[in-house]
Amino acid sequence: MDNEPARSVRVLTPTGMLGAGFPEATVERGLELGADVIAVDGGSTDSGPYYLGASQPKTTRAAVARDLRVLLKAAARAGIPLIVGSCGTSGTDNGVDWVSEIVADIQADEGLSLPVARIYSEQDADRLKEQLTAGRIHPLPPLGDLQPDTLDSCTHIVGMMGHEPIVAAIEAGAQVVLAGRATDTAVAAAYPLMKGMPAGPTWHASKIVECGGQCTSDPRAGGVLATIDTDGFTIEPLDPTAACTPILVAAHMLYETVNPFRMREPDGTLDVSEATYTALDDRTVRVEGSRFHVADQHTVKLEGARVTGYETMSFSAVRDPHILAQIDDWADLLRAVLTQRVEQTLGLGEDKYAFDVRLYGHNAVLEQADPAQGPPREVGVMLLVNAPDQETATAVAKIANPLMLHLPTADMHYLPSLAFATSPAEIERGPAYEFVLNHAVDTTTPTDMFRIEIEETPRHG
Repeated sequence: MDNEPARSVRVLTPTGMLGAGFPEATVERGLELGADVIAVDGGSTDSGPYYLGASQPKTTRAAVARDLRVLLKAAARAGIPLIVGSCGTSGTDNGVDWVSEIVADIQADEGLSLPVARIYSEQDADRLKEQLTAGRIHPLPPLGDLQPDTLDSCTHIVGMMGHEPIVAAIEAGAQVVLAGRATDTAVAAAYPLMKGMPAGPTWHASKIVECGGQCTSDPRAGGVLATIDTDGFTIEPLDPTAACTPILVAAHMLYETVNPFRMREPDGTLDVSEATYTALDDRTVRVEGSRFHVADQHTVKLEGARVTGYETMSFSAVRDPHILAQIDDWADLLRAVLTQRVEQTLGLGEDKYAFDVRLYGHNAVLEQADPAQGPPREVGVMLLVNAPDQETATAVAKIANPLMLHLPTADMHYLPSLAFATSPAEIERGPAYEFVLNHAVDTTTPTDMFRIEIEETPRHG
């Protein structure tokens, strides 16, 4: 892991997210092909704000430990770095420590002694308010100017690091890097950039490999190996039966990007508008022409979540054809009657709580944009109540209980019987969260918002 210039760097990405699983044989093949680094993302905001707000992982410990055991043994055997980004799903300090404890247990079990770096990315609200006062925090669309009380309301705030803190950790002697919140691409880009690979091909390759095998003909078969050099990069699946094609590789620039040709990183912008994608054979693709424009100001994106209230959920199913023929009217009636009864029973106006009725099987996902025509065959009715406290949320849901079980339409002459999915019907979900930060901080240095701790002797127990 010296810093001598390299002619190429091979990045092994075993899966799109740590804990998602992968065939162990694909990692072995990556080592046989000469992998120089193993890079894997450990988190995401795809599943909503709860994981950041509560600082909880979405993956089970057993799944993360299984993947890490394979990867740690591979990194030790090959003498190469292992980099994990956005530990614990959201990259909070607790998430980094959670993954670090798993690593320590595995190292003890397997007799390994790889030096570990922990990079913490949580941010202090008071420190950020100083940055805000200094004019160093700017909104990203669609949000407006940040207010200080928004920072105070967050249960957790993280800064999204680029490659620089990861490089600093490796240069300080770490072979295993456990990073807090990081851009998905920084995890794969750090080592090639450290070894002198050009920024254009490196960032582009890192974008393509961020989701493991998603850029292949069989995303379930395992990850990919990207070989980055001074002129471009080559990418191939780790499973010999899977294939990369120019269309599959190019299409990944459409994934989670506002512009399929440009993507912003903390230190600049990737530009693939002139990139070419060439099939070298029936399963390997060569990409050239990627460029990177260095920004005048290095920035770090902030993510923060806060509690919006407490939720209780109920779910019933409608199979009655008379109701289904006018399901929208029935849902409107449910809303109106529930609002009236909550006022009568609890004395609560609509400003004291909120609820949502979602009709799964009929417009729940696309709403009015759904092209489906005609009445549905069956519909699942989800009621989601949000209130300042759990007791109130559950009380509202309980008032809705008989309505979700027996509410007839205005023209029905019998009492229908619907079907609850659970007993009791009311499921208390606890605190609900929302994302409230989409802002960038002008940094003094690329690493000054992050804290790096190197552990030469792994902790055991």
